[in-house]
Amino acid sequence: MEHWLSYIQRLQSIAQNGLTYSQNKYDLERFEELKEISEKMLADLIGKSITQIQNIFIHEHGYATPKVDVRGVIFKENKILLVKETIDGCWSLPGGWADIGFTPSEVVVKEVREEAGLHVRAAKLLAVLDKQRHAHPPDIHYIYKMFFLCEPVSGTLTPGMETSAVDYFPLDQLPKLSVSRNTEDQIKMLFAFRENKDKEIVFD
Repeated sequence: MEHWLSYIQRLQSIAQNGLTYSQNKYDLERFEELKEISEKMLADLIGKSITQIQNIFIHEHGYATPKVDVRGVIFKENKILLVKETIDGCWSLPGGWADIGFTPSEVVVKEVREEAGLHVRAAKLLAVLDKQRHAHPPDIHYIYKMFFLCEPVSGTLTPGMETSAVDYFPLDQLPKLSVSRNTEDQIKMLFAFRENKDKEIVFD
């Protein structure tokens, strides 16, 4: 399924880019048809209606680029901060989609405050990962994930609108993770930065 999803995403991006830049009316018709075919393929693959698929991508215009997910990494002694997601009842690093008008570090500061109640300073970019290259469930979007080491400044652990609990966990006692957001291997990779402050950024 992962390979087919990747093929469909490429078709969608080719169609979207063609509709954005082509000047030839015949080519525009072909790109529109390619877009419709890719939507039908995606609907069949994941079991959604054509309308649902179209609604997901209704605001996707211009050159097709990956979406960006930003996560905050906060350590306390030998533990890492996780929040419990209300949507699936599992745990993840605080974070979410990057917002237009904010720098990546501003987004992670905002997300940590909203989801965990802490005011933090983004101290260092630890990793930039291609979500499809890691053990996440298939996603209809193509996503890059950015992980920032954050240092608490003030505040107390408080759940937000999208979280129901906040706590610190040692690596050997992790709760059930929200694997669409972060995997156990990624958490292990982040703990390596705690052990080695000179560790180079991880990418791809």
